[in-house]
Amino acid sequence: MTVSAITSLMEVDDLSIHYRQDRKTLKALDGVSLEWKPGEVLGLVGESGCGKSTLARTMLGLEEPVSGSVLLEGQAVTNRSTRSALRRKVQMIFQDPYQTLNPRQRVYEIVTEPLKVQGVEKKLHQGRVEKALGEVGLEPERYLDRYPHQLSGGQRQRVAIAAALVLEPEGLICDEPVSMLDASVRSQILTVLLDLQKSRDLSLIFITHDLSLAWSLCDRIAVMYLGRIVETGSAVDVIEKPQHPYTEALVTAAPVPVAGGGGRRELLKGELPDPSNIPSGCPFHPRCPKRFEPCDEIVPQLVSAGASGQSAACLLRGRPGEESADA
Repeated sequence: MTVSAITSLMEVDDLSIHYRQDRKTLKALDGVSLEWKPGEVLGLVGESGCGKSTLARTMLGLEEPVSGSVLLEGQAVTNRSTRSALRRKVQMIFQDPYQTLNPRQRVYEIVTEPLKVQGVEKKLHQGRVEKALGEVGLEPERYLDRYPHQLSGGQRQRVAIAAALVLEPEGLICDEPVSMLDASVRSQILTVLLDLQKSRDLSLIFITHDLSLAWSLCDRIAVMYLGRIVETGSAVDVIEKPQHPYTEALVTAAPVPVAGGGGRRELLKGELPDPSNIPSGCPFHPRCPKRFEPCDEIVPQLVSAGASGQSAACLLRGRPGEESADA
Protein backbone atom coordinates (compact mmCIF):
# COMPACT_ATOMS: atom_id res chain seq x y z
CA MET A 1 0.00 0.00 0.00
CA THR A 2 1.11 3.51 -0.67
CA VAL A 3 2.25 5.37 2.44
CA SER A 4 2.10 9.17 2.44
CA ALA A 5 4.52 11.52 4.19
CA ILE A 6 1.91 12.00 6.94
CA THR A 7 2.59 9.47 9.68
CA SER A 8 -1.01 9.34 10.95
CA LEU A 9 -4.34 10.07 9.35
CA MET A 10 -6.00 10.14 12.77
CA GLU A 11 -4.97 9.63 16.38
CA VAL A 12 -6.90 9.43 19.61
CA ASP A 13 -5.07 10.09 22.86
CA ASP A 14 -6.37 8.98 26.26
CA LEU A 15 -9.97 9.24 25.07
CA SER A 16 -12.77 8.68 27.60
CA ILE A 17 -16.55 8.84 27.32
CA HIS A 18 -18.75 8.44 30.39
CA TYR A 19 -22.54 8.46 30.56
CA ARG A 20 -24.76 8.97 33.60
CA GLN A 21 -27.32 6.19 33.86
CA ASP A 22 -29.56 5.52 36.87
CA ARG A 23 -27.21 7.48 39.14
CA LYS A 24 -24.29 5.40 37.92
CA THR A 25 -21.40 6.29 35.62
CA LEU A 26 -21.17 4.08 32.55
CA LYS A 27 -17.64 4.06 31.10
CA ALA A 28 -18.13 3.56 27.37
CA LEU A 29 -14.50 4.48 26.65
CA ASP A 30 -11.82 4.54 29.30
CA GLY A 31 -8.46 6.02 28.31
CA VAL A 32 -8.24 4.80 24.69
CA SER A 33 -5.20 5.73 22.60
CA LEU A 34 -4.95 4.61 18.98
CA GLU A 35 -3.22 5.54 15.74
CA TRP A 36 -4.74 5.11 12.27
CA LYS A 37 -2.10 5.30 9.53
CA PRO A 38 -2.53 6.49 5.92
CA GLY A 39 -3.37 3.64 3.56
CA GLU A 40 -3.93 1.24 6.45
CA VAL A 41 -6.79 -1.21 6.93
CA LEU A 42 -7.29 -1.25 10.70
CA GLY A 43 -9.62 -3.68 12.44
CA LEU A 44 -11.46 -2.88 15.68
CA VAL A 45 -12.68 -6.15 17.20
CA GLY A 46 -14.39 -7.27 20.39
CA GLU A 47 -17.71 -8.39 21.81
CA SER A 48 -20.85 -6.29 21.41
CA GLY A 49 -20.81 -3.49 23.96
CA CYS A 50 -17.03 -3.22 24.19
CA GLY A 51 -16.95 0.35 22.81
CA LYS A 52 -15.98 -0.14 19.15
CA SER A 53 -18.78 1.93 17.63
CA THR A 54 -18.55 4.56 20.39
CA LEU A 55 -14.86 5.01 19.58
CA ALA A 56 -15.66 5.45 15.89
CA ARG A 57 -18.42 7.97 16.57
CA THR A 58 -16.15 9.92 18.90
CA MET A 59 -13.39 10.00 16.29
CA LEU A 60 -15.87 11.67 13.92
CA GLY A 61 -17.13 14.15 16.51
CA LEU A 62 -20.54 12.49 16.84
CA GLU A 63 -19.90 11.89 20.56
CA GLU A 64 -18.28 14.35 22.98
CA PRO A 65 -15.46 12.90 25.12
CA VAL A 66 -15.10 13.83 28.77
CA SER A 67 -11.32 13.78 28.36
CA GLY A 68 -8.65 13.08 25.79
CA SER A 69 -8.16 14.36 22.27
CA VAL A 70 -8.80 13.50 18.63
CA LEU A 71 -6.20 14.54 16.05
CA LEU A 72 -6.57 14.71 12.27
CA GLU A 73 -3.20 14.63 10.50
CA GLY A 74 -1.59 15.91 13.69
CA GLN A 75 -4.07 18.76 14.26
CA ALA A 76 -6.50 18.68 17.18
CA VAL A 77 -10.19 18.45 16.29
CA THR A 78 -11.71 20.93 18.71
CA ASN A 79 -14.40 23.08 17.05
CA ARG A 80 -16.91 23.35 14.23
CA SER A 81 -14.25 24.36 11.67
CA THR A 82 -11.91 21.46 12.40
CA ARG A 83 -14.82 19.02 12.57
CA SER A 84 -15.97 20.19 9.14
CA ALA A 85 -12.48 19.48 7.81
CA LEU A 86 -12.62 16.07 9.50
CA ARG A 87 -15.91 15.18 7.77
CA ARG A 88 -14.39 16.05 4.39
CA LYS A 89 -11.45 13.73 5.02
CA VAL A 90 -13.11 10.88 6.92
CA GLN A 91 -16.57 9.43 6.35
CA MET A 92 -18.49 6.66 8.09
CA ILE A 93 -20.47 3.75 6.68
CA PHE A 94 -23.03 2.50 9.17
CA GLN A 95 -24.24 -1.00 9.88
CA ASP A 96 -27.86 -0.84 8.75
CA PRO A 97 -28.50 0.33 5.16
CA TYR A 98 -32.24 0.24 5.88
CA GLN A 99 -31.92 3.06 8.42
CA THR A 100 -29.04 4.96 6.82
CA LEU A 101 -30.96 6.21 3.78
CA ASN A 102 -33.79 8.74 3.82
CA PRO A 103 -36.82 6.90 2.38
CA ARG A 104 -38.24 10.17 1.00
CA GLN A 105 -35.18 10.95 -1.11
CA ARG A 106 -34.08 9.55 -4.46
CA VAL A 107 -30.59 8.11 -4.82
CA TYR A 108 -29.33 11.29 -6.49
CA GLU A 109 -30.52 13.41 -3.56
CA ILE A 110 -29.03 11.01 -1.00
CA VAL A 111 -25.59 10.96 -2.59
CA THR A 112 -25.65 14.71 -3.23
CA GLU A 113 -26.47 15.63 0.38
CA PRO A 114 -22.84 15.58 1.66
CA LEU A 115 -21.81 17.90 -1.18
CA LYS A 116 -24.50 20.38 -0.19
CA VAL A 117 -23.55 20.25 3.49
CA GLN A 118 -19.89 20.89 2.67
CA GLY A 119 -20.68 23.71 0.24
CA VAL A 120 -19.28 22.04 -2.88
CA GLU A 121 -20.16 23.96 -6.06
CA LYS A 122 -23.43 22.76 -7.59
CA LYS A 123 -21.92 22.38 -11.05
CA LEU A 124 -19.70 19.59 -9.67
CA HIS A 125 -22.53 17.58 -8.12
CA GLN A 126 -23.70 15.53 -11.10
CA GLY A 127 -20.23 14.39 -12.09
CA ARG A 128 -19.20 13.42 -8.57
CA VAL A 129 -22.44 11.55 -7.90
CA GLU A 130 -22.20 9.57 -11.12
CA LYS A 131 -18.53 8.76 -10.46
CA ALA A 132 -19.24 7.56 -6.92
CA LEU A 133 -22.15 5.37 -8.04
CA GLY A 134 -20.04 3.88 -10.81
CA GLU A 135 -17.27 3.03 -8.37
CA VAL A 136 -19.63 1.02 -6.17
CA GLY A 137 -21.05 -0.88 -9.14
CA LEU A 138 -24.33 0.97 -9.72
CA GLU A 139 -25.10 2.33 -13.18
CA PRO A 140 -26.12 5.99 -12.68
CA GLU A 141 -28.71 6.00 -15.45
CA ARG A 142 -30.53 3.08 -13.81
CA TYR A 143 -30.38 4.11 -10.16
CA LEU A 144 -30.31 7.93 -9.84
CA ASP A 145 -34.10 8.27 -9.68
CA ARG A 146 -34.87 5.26 -7.49
CA TYR A 147 -36.03 5.42 -3.89
CA PRO A 148 -34.49 3.21 -1.18
CA HIS A 149 -37.54 0.90 -1.09
CA GLN A 150 -36.85 0.08 -4.74
CA LEU A 151 -33.38 -1.26 -3.89
CA SER A 152 -32.12 -4.53 -2.44
CA GLY A 153 -30.13 -4.54 0.81
CA GLY A 154 -26.84 -4.78 -1.06
CA GLN A 155 -27.80 -1.95 -3.41
CA ARG A 156 -28.75 0.24 -0.45
CA GLN A 157 -25.37 -0.34 1.16
CA ARG A 158 -23.69 0.51 -2.16
CA VAL A 159 -25.62 3.80 -2.19
CA ALA A 160 -24.49 4.48 1.39
CA ILE A 161 -20.89 3.83 0.34
CA ALA A 162 -21.31 6.15 -2.66
CA ALA A 163 -22.61 8.90 -0.35
CA ALA A 164 -19.50 8.44 1.79
CA LEU A 165 -17.24 8.55 -1.27
CA VAL A 166 -18.70 11.61 -2.95
CA LEU A 167 -16.62 14.03 -0.88
CA GLU A 168 -13.49 12.13 -1.97
CA PRO A 169 -12.35 11.38 1.60
CA GLU A 170 -9.01 9.93 2.63
CA GLY A 171 -10.51 7.47 5.11
CA LEU A 172 -13.66 5.41 5.65
CA ILE A 173 -14.80 4.04 9.00
CA CYS A 174 -16.93 0.97 8.31
CA ASP A 175 -19.12 -0.02 11.26
CA GLU A 176 -20.11 -3.67 10.70
CA PRO A 177 -20.86 -2.80 7.04
CA VAL A 178 -21.99 -6.30 6.02
CA SER A 179 -23.56 -7.74 9.17
CA MET A 180 -27.12 -6.83 8.08
CA LEU A 181 -26.70 -8.33 4.61
CA ASP A 182 -27.33 -11.81 3.24
CA ALA A 183 -24.25 -14.01 3.11
CA SER A 184 -24.35 -14.05 -0.69
CA VAL A 185 -24.05 -10.25 -0.79
CA ARG A 186 -21.43 -9.74 1.92
CA SER A 187 -18.44 -10.76 -0.18
CA GLN A 188 -19.55 -8.43 -2.97
CA ILE A 189 -19.68 -5.41 -0.64
CA LEU A 190 -16.33 -6.29 0.94
CA THR A 191 -14.81 -6.59 -2.54
CA VAL A 192 -16.18 -3.14 -3.40
CA LEU A 193 -14.60 -1.63 -0.28
CA LEU A 194 -11.22 -3.28 -0.80
CA ASP A 195 -11.16 -2.31 -4.49
CA LEU A 196 -11.90 1.29 -3.47
CA GLN A 197 -9.16 1.13 -0.85
CA LYS A 198 -6.63 0.18 -3.53
CA SER A 199 -7.84 2.45 -6.32
CA ARG A 200 -8.20 5.54 -4.09
CA ASP A 201 -5.44 4.64 -1.61
CA LEU A 202 -8.00 4.95 1.17
CA SER A 203 -7.45 4.29 4.84
CA LEU A 204 -10.12 1.94 6.23
CA ILE A 205 -11.30 1.03 9.70
CA PHE A 206 -13.35 -2.17 9.90
CA ILE A 207 -15.41 -2.50 13.06
CA THR A 208 -16.39 -6.11 13.55
CA HIS A 209 -16.86 -8.89 16.08
CA ASP A 210 -15.85 -11.37 13.37
CA LEU A 211 -12.18 -12.25 13.84
CA SER A 212 -12.04 -14.28 10.64
CA LEU A 213 -13.13 -11.18 8.72
CA ALA A 214 -10.54 -9.01 10.46
CA TRP A 215 -7.85 -11.64 9.85
CA SER A 216 -8.55 -11.76 6.11
CA LEU A 217 -9.04 -8.03 5.48
CA CYS A 218 -6.93 -6.00 7.91
CA ASP A 219 -3.29 -4.99 8.12
CA ARG A 220 -3.50 -4.36 11.86
CA ILE A 221 -5.97 -5.21 14.64
CA ALA A 222 -6.91 -3.46 17.89
CA VAL A 223 -8.84 -5.64 20.34
CA MET A 224 -11.26 -3.85 22.70
CA TYR A 225 -12.74 -4.96 26.02
CA LEU A 226 -14.97 -2.85 28.28
CA GLY A 227 -14.00 0.47 26.69
CA ARG A 228 -10.26 -0.21 26.66
CA ILE A 229 -7.81 -1.50 24.06
CA VAL A 230 -6.26 -4.68 25.39
CA GLU A 231 -4.11 -5.75 22.43
CA THR A 232 -2.77 -4.32 19.18
CA GLY A 233 -0.51 -5.65 16.47
CA SER A 234 -0.43 -6.90 12.91
CA ALA A 235 -3.44 -9.02 12.00
CA VAL A 236 -1.22 -12.08 11.54
CA ASP A 237 0.49 -11.66 14.92
CA VAL A 238 -2.69 -10.93 16.88
CA ILE A 239 -4.56 -13.91 15.43
CA GLU A 240 -1.72 -16.42 15.29
CA LYS A 241 0.11 -15.36 18.47
CA PRO A 242 -2.39 -13.64 20.80
CA GLN A 243 -0.71 -12.04 23.80
CA HIS A 244 -3.81 -11.26 25.88
CA PRO A 245 -6.04 -14.01 27.34
CA TYR A 246 -9.13 -12.23 26.00
CA THR A 247 -7.77 -12.23 22.45
CA GLU A 248 -6.81 -15.87 22.89
CA ALA A 249 -10.38 -16.69 23.89
CA LEU A 250 -11.79 -14.82 20.88
CA VAL A 251 -9.45 -16.69 18.54
CA THR A 252 -10.47 -19.99 20.13
CA ALA A 253 -14.14 -19.25 19.49
CA ALA A 254 -13.66 -17.95 15.92
CA PRO A 255 -13.36 -20.11 12.77
CA VAL A 256 -9.95 -18.66 11.89
CA PRO A 257 -7.40 -20.93 10.15
CA VAL A 258 -4.46 -20.25 12.46
CA ALA A 259 -1.07 -21.47 11.25
CA GLY A 260 0.35 -24.06 13.60
CA GLY A 261 -2.92 -24.11 15.56
CA GLY A 262 -4.51 -27.03 17.28
CA GLY A 263 -3.23 -26.38 20.80
CA ARG A 264 -5.92 -26.55 23.47
CA ARG A 265 -7.15 -23.22 24.80
CA GLU A 266 -9.93 -22.47 27.24
CA LEU A 267 -13.13 -20.98 25.88
CA LEU A 268 -14.28 -17.65 27.26
CA LYS A 269 -16.74 -18.02 30.14
CA GLY A 270 -19.22 -15.58 31.64
CA GLU A 271 -20.84 -12.43 30.29
CA LEU A 272 -19.35 -9.01 29.60
CA PRO A 273 -19.60 -7.07 32.92
CA ASP A 274 -21.82 -4.04 33.34
CA PRO A 275 -19.87 -0.97 32.08
CA SER A 276 -21.30 0.98 35.02
CA ASN A 277 -19.76 -1.51 37.45
CA ILE A 278 -16.36 -2.42 35.96
CA PRO A 279 -14.37 -4.85 38.11
CA SER A 280 -11.40 -3.49 40.04
CA GLY A 281 -7.91 -4.14 38.76
CA CYS A 282 -7.79 -5.78 35.34
CA PRO A 283 -11.34 -5.52 33.92
CA PHE A 284 -10.99 -8.97 32.39
CA HIS A 285 -9.82 -10.80 35.52
CA PRO A 286 -13.25 -12.26 36.59
CA ARG A 287 -13.38 -14.17 33.28
CA CYS A 288 -9.67 -14.84 32.83
CA PRO A 289 -8.39 -18.43 33.18
CA LYS A 290 -4.83 -17.12 33.71
CA ARG A 291 -5.49 -14.57 36.43
CA PHE A 292 -3.17 -14.42 39.43
CA GLU A 293 -3.14 -12.45 42.66
CA PRO A 294 -2.36 -8.87 41.44
CA CYS A 295 -4.98 -9.00 38.66
CA ASP A 296 -7.84 -7.90 40.93
CA GLU A 297 -5.89 -4.85 42.13
CA ILE A 298 -3.70 -3.51 39.29
CA VAL A 299 -5.05 -2.03 36.04
CA PRO A 300 -2.64 -3.19 33.32
CA GLN A 301 -1.40 -0.78 30.65
CA LEU A 302 -0.45 -1.61 27.07
CA VAL A 303 3.14 -2.83 27.00
CA SER A 304 5.32 -4.41 24.34
CA ALA A 305 4.50 -8.09 23.90
CA GLY A 306 5.37 -10.67 21.29
CA ALA A 307 7.08 -9.49 18.14
CA SER A 308 6.77 -6.84 15.42
CA GLY A 309 5.30 -4.06 17.57
CA GLN A 310 2.60 -6.15 19.21
CA SER A 311 1.27 -4.76 22.53
CA ALA A 312 -0.99 -6.16 25.24
CA ALA A 313 -2.55 -4.83 28.44
CA CYS A 314 -1.91 -7.85 30.63
CA LEU A 315 0.10 -8.29 33.82
CA LEU A 316 1.42 -11.59 32.45
CA ARG A 317 3.39 -9.72 29.82
CA GLY A 318 6.81 -8.99 31.21
CA ARG A 319 6.27 -11.24 34.23
CA PRO A 320 9.50 -13.19 34.88
CA GLY A 321 9.31 -16.75 33.62
CA GLU A 322 5.94 -16.26 31.89
CA GLU A 323 5.65 -17.79 28.44
CA SER A 324 3.86 -16.20 25.53
CA ALA A 325 0.12 -16.81 25.37
CA ASP A 326 0.56 -18.88 22.21
CA ALA A 327 3.25 -21.16 23.63
